[in-house]
Amino acid sequence: MVDVIGHNRYAWDRLVEQGDRWARPVSAEQVADARNGRWDIILTPTKPVPKNWFGELKGASVLCLAAGGGQQGPILSAVGADVTVFDNSPAQLAQDRLVAERDGLDLRLVEGDMRDLSSFTDQTFDLIVHPVSNVFVPDVRPVWKEAFRVLKQGGCLLSGIDNAVIYIFDPKAYEQGSLVVAHSLPYSDADLLSDAEIASRKDRGIPLEFGHTLEDQIGGQIDAGFTITGFYEDRYPPEDDELLDRYMPTFIATRAYKIKIEEYPKAPML
Repeated sequence: MVDVIGHNRYAWDRLVEQGDRWARPVSAEQVADARNGRWDIILTPTKPVPKNWFGELKGASVLCLAAGGGQQGPILSAVGADVTVFDNSPAQLAQDRLVAERDGLDLRLVEGDMRDLSSFTDQTFDLIVHPVSNVFVPDVRPVWKEAFRVLKQGGCLLSGIDNAVIYIFDPKAYEQGSLVVAHSLPYSDADLLSDAEIASRKDRGIPLEFGHTLEDQIGGQIDAGFTITGFYEDRYPPEDDELLDRYMPTFIATRAYKIKIEEYPKAPML
């Protein structure tokens, strides 16, 4: 049985050491700009989250879920939110601590598995910011259920999602510029890689990844009780020259609310 959480904790700690792009904290200038109302954050590689997705942030209780690295959390804190950063990697959380100490921000840092938010009581947060990260857990539906539980009634979940179509292709052929279908969805590194390959990935600081179906990613939010009210797609920037991104967006962002719908509109009789 593969210890996915332990493997990925170690891998992300290594990625921080290597200066991975998702582990580089925001600058003091970006924090200063945010304090003066000039800011944005991303859930996916390039597109800023629309400002009308946030609501009032001053004084709002915000959970940055699986979002360490000193990126979203410090900006939202500088805007005036009461921010908690939750992440599986101590080194990623240390990046948030670095920014908080450097720029005088008040951030609460909590280490843990995104599928288990038992350190928080029901209806704790007004907003959850969840950039692309559930690709690192084998089952995503517990993430949505826990997010729903810890959100206040009327609270909002902003999520970045990896379009799992990327995982159906053979990775060696992909690196050589060919799209060769080799796998089906859902996809799991833990199930398809040998013990030796998994050990090699750990030594090199490469996380184990999982390709979730849209039924689990989008349908899972709905089944957890959310009402999805916003949606956009994104892709890697052109300079990354990602093969599949030449043909289609490979990322999704959603805005979902924890609201009560007393009665859905009835469909007209045909």
